[in-house]
Amino acid sequence: MKIILAILIAYLLGSIPPGLFWAWIIKHIDVRQHGSGRTGGTNVWRTAGFGAAFLTALFDCLKAVGSILIAQALGVKDWGLALVGTAVILGHNYSLYLKFRGGAGTVASIGVAAAFWPLTFLILVIAGVSAAALIGHASVASILIALLLPVLFLVRGETAYAVAFGIPTMVLTLWALRPNIQRLIKGEERFLPVFWEKPPLLRISRHPAQQSKEKV
Repeated sequence: MKIILAILIAYLLGSIPPGLFWAWIIKHIDVRQHGSGRTGGTNVWRTAGFGAAFLTALFDCLKAVGSILIAQALGVKDWGLALVGTAVILGHNYSLYLKFRGGAGTVASIGVAAAFWPLTFLILVIAGVSAAALIGHASVASILIALLLPVLFLVRGETAYAVAFGIPTMVLTLWALRPNIQRLIKGEERFLPVFWEKPPLLRISRHPAQQSKEKV
């Protein structure tokens, strides 16, 4: 019963959409009606600015950490905690409050992983930021983080977290990023706002500046 209660709480907390709130407070827009329609930090950045995106990421991370802390307070351990972590991502991606719409779960998954093993926060953030800075696509960073999740826990010998959290979260994230993956394959993925004017060091998609030169 404790595990079921913790999973339910995690799903409900995960369903809370900070991106919807901060985009409305700062820009008075419904982020679901702009860009990708997701409520995660990347779409909030594109549509409502970096400040709103930062607050979105912060609160997405906090709701994930909070869900794990509540579960631990209830006495849930190992496999149960791993399932609680997956419930957070499920709620984030398929929010009960948004007719089962949401984000891709990247920052929330970092929050859950950090609650299990604090060093993962540093590892995943460095990996994600490095990928985004070099290639200019948030989706590439999200894919890398999703793939790293089960690997990091397997390396530590934490099978429960790898199997019941890392792998399901990886699948949920990659499933949410299907449109992005298709655009990456076509070389048409959207760049992060910081790269709208100047392309990143490594390009796997056509940059607007490059397309303008081709037209000339």
